[in-house]
Amino acid sequence: MKIALAQFNPTIGDFNYNIAQIVSLSHKAIEAGCDLVVFPELAVCGYPPLDLLERREFIEDSLQAVDRLISKVRGIAVLCGCVSRNTSGVGKPIHNTAILFEDGKVLARVYKRLLPSYDIFDETRYFEPGTKSVPVPFKGLLVGITICEDIWSDADLFPEHNYPVNPVDELARQGTDVFITINASPFDTEKASHRYHILRHHATKYHRPFLYGNAVGGQDCVIFDGASMAVDPAGRLIAQAKDFAEDLVTIDTDTMQGERHPVSALREEAVVKALKLGLKDYAARCGLDRVVLGLSGGVDSSVTAVIAAQSLGSENVLGVLMPSPYTSRQSIDDAEALARNLGIEAVTLPISNIFDVYLEILKEVFSKRGPDVTEENIQARIRGNLLMAISNKFGYLVLSTGNKTELAVGYCTLYGDLSGGFALISDLPKTMVYEVARYLNAERKLIPEQVLTKAPSAELKPGQKDQDYLPPYDLLDSILKRYLEQNIAPEQIIAEGFDPEIVYRTVHMVDRSEYKRHQAPLGPRVTSRAFGYGRRYPIAHGYQKE
Repeated sequence: MKIALAQFNPTIGDFNYNIAQIVSLSHKAIEAGCDLVVFPELAVCGYPPLDLLERREFIEDSLQAVDRLISKVRGIAVLCGCVSRNTSGVGKPIHNTAILFEDGKVLARVYKRLLPSYDIFDETRYFEPGTKSVPVPFKGLLVGITICEDIWSDADLFPEHNYPVNPVDELARQGTDVFITINASPFDTEKASHRYHILRHHATKYHRPFLYGNAVGGQDCVIFDGASMAVDPAGRLIAQAKDFAEDLVTIDTDTMQGERHPVSALREEAVVKALKLGLKDYAARCGLDRVVLGLSGGVDSSVTAVIAAQSLGSENVLGVLMPSPYTSRQSIDDAEALARNLGIEAVTLPISNIFDVYLEILKEVFSKRGPDVTEENIQARIRGNLLMAISNKFGYLVLSTGNKTELAVGYCTLYGDLSGGFALISDLPKTMVYEVARYLNAERKLIPEQVLTKAPSAELKPGQKDQDYLPPYDLLDSILKRYLEQNIAPEQIIAEGFDPEIVYRTVHMVDRSEYKRHQAPLGPRVTSRAFGYGRRYPIAHGYQKE
């Protein structure tokens, strides 16, 4: 049997567009001589629809869209993700479903059994899980159909998940010949190798081929990287679709041969592709085509500007220089050089006079207190106001330029540099920002070299350096990765050899800054644990580690 894995970029709730894409790719699969074409999880409505699933009209429109799709495709069988009703009368009203149909006839409906409710996922909120796993007879083979999390239940791989059932094992024991899983699996920097490890494990354990079809595209904070693949019974990769792009690859289950398309060779390459796709889709789906950001001459704003220009086109990016009394000539030169290298429009709006007016107005109120961080934050908030004014006047999307390290420890100003509509690099630790910057400079020096070599500084007071307030970034990011992404307790981090004072100080900064993150703009997820969707902590609580 010849099977096509068709990864495309659905738009949530745009049923006509999604159906048109599925039909078009089905015709492409027919031309390739395929018997079956496979589409991602919830391909008809898009993933994740979140609380749209609680609206009756959305469910009705989704069901009608499935009926229209079934009527439109002839000459090939289609396996795709959709919503279907729970007719049992017990539990949630809908199932997360894989539907198999051919020439107007539904051959099978398979309901997702394992509903994730961790990290960015909350499927138990909406769906009723399936209760059994049975292979589907098709073209002389028994096909084991699973949906995403259903293959993440092997105790050898995931002892911490503790699901009471293992759909893959149940299907294998019933004589399944080939496994197909449809997915909407979001990207992070560790996910590609993890997926392959899972498929190879299952394939070699059950001596069956495994096909894995994934979604692609950006949806709010979540980015789907595609990279659909297939492995043979020995766990060898026999088919591979592109990452971060719509694609279609074919697999012959008789010969165990398939098409292999190129994917990212470096982590930095994948991160840049993810950010470009996430920004492009977010802007387009919000009806925006131009962005504005502050250019400070630092590495964060430089990386943000390069990715924005490459994603949306240089002509659609406006950079704003907002020098204060403490901005160095070098920073201005670096920002101007970056704008020239990218070919983006840049304007300069000095804030010194505005800052002076603030200080004069507040002079009497502040008369009994000396200068402190308040005056620094005023400058950041002036800049945020100017960027938002440009956004209001011209309809531009403001890109905030803060990184994950700053957001983690609160080294950012609420209503200042946290202002904006999309925080493009907010899930990149500072050390990764530098790595991405060097990758972006590999072919052409877009970012001035001194931006990568000078000491980071907010330049909000004379002689200021980030390291005056924070531990060295390589040390800080090592601690944050353990505390935020790996959920390692401070005592265990210290046991690894980290300085206790620095660890507890870091943890304290993270915990006390939660209120800022709740008010920060959303940004694309690229690490295994991002703020926002992926990390949900109370702001007011009494749990502290001394």
